[in-house]
Amino acid sequence: MSLDTAEKQKLIETHQVHTTDTGSVEVQVALLSKRISKLSDHLQGNIHDFASRQGLLKMIGKRKRLLSFIKDKNVQRYQEIVKKIGIRG
Repeated sequence: MSLDTAEKQKLIETHQVHTTDTGSVEVQVALLSKRISKLSDHLQGNIHDFASRQGLLKMIGKRKRLLSFIKDKNVQRYQEIVKKIGIRG
């Protein structure tokens, strides 16, 4: 369920704010969203994998906290992140 290095680097390059950025909120949310989608696909086929389900819920909570942080700081950045990643309907 983890991301390989090439996939992770591609996500970082797509969502980074500046050239050396690897830990901004945008990058963290993008990486978490990708991991969440991969884990969701896994859980659809393995419904009794309760440990992975708990990890999924923790990741969703962390992404929610990061999004609420950025929404409090800058609403426009929040809206751009949500639109770029394609979450929140």
